[in-house]
Amino acid sequence: MLTFIPTPIGNPQDITIRAIKLFEKAELFFCEDTRHTKHLLKLLEERFDMNYPNAEFISFNEHNGQERLKEYGTLLSEKEVIYVSDAGMPVISDPGQILVAYCQENSIDYDVLPGASAVTTAYAASGFEDGKFLFYAFLPHKGKERAAALQEAMGNGYNTVLYEAPHRLEKLLEEIVQIDKNRELFLSKEISKRYQRYYRGSAQLLLSQLNDMTIRGEWVVVIRAQKNGEKSLSFSEVMGMEIPPKVKAKLLARLSDKGVKEWYDFLIDKN
Repeated sequence: MLTFIPTPIGNPQDITIRAIKLFEKAELFFCEDTRHTKHLLKLLEERFDMNYPNAEFISFNEHNGQERLKEYGTLLSEKEVIYVSDAGMPVISDPGQILVAYCQENSIDYDVLPGASAVTTAYAASGFEDGKFLFYAFLPHKGKERAAALQEAMGNGYNTVLYEAPHRLEKLLEEIVQIDKNRELFLSKEISKRYQRYYRGSAQLLLSQLNDMTIRGEWVVVIRAQKNGEKSLSFSEVMGMEIPPKVKAKLLARLSDKGVKEWYDFLIDKN
């Protein structure tokens, strides 16, 4: 039996009793990082009297997942197997997706426990009224792919949740300001940890406050949906507009990592 178990996203006390009981009887652990999992189990042993499992610990990630299944796939229905990510709900934006697909394709029983998730926790903390939201995980790091994904996230009509690395947070806010400086955002830092912080305001305001924030740590960004009547232009829509090259170049520069002159030269050459 394979069980996917959420682990705390910060505070170890967020572990569930059910998870501890399953950890104790596990025979095999698939872990995103075996060192991280062993450290968590040691904490649970020391603080909550959990019996440390007599189990084998195997790394399982997007790079070695298929190879691991060739080695250990037959054990999924023979032993008590646990999959855990480094923190939070497994499978969501996580290599555990490979395991779920394998179980479904091979008619292997599996279970997913409910538990901690940075996505739902941050969205609940945002206070944004609409119960509907979209989750975009991490945007592409750069280039047209990032610009297009962000434009879509801001123009899809729904509140949208993103993950962002601390060293790219300022870049993300700058990009959002270029598209819509008045768009309301909610930033959640280090959820359930000692230095947890919440910030809510316009993109322009939060960018101006960035120097007063400690950026280190894990961030969740919630982008509020456009208000009725507002519309953001997409990259393809701007490209198809019959407007002067200088104006189009300025718009394209705001939607990409290229400068106005570079776009202007491109448009002139294209014509």
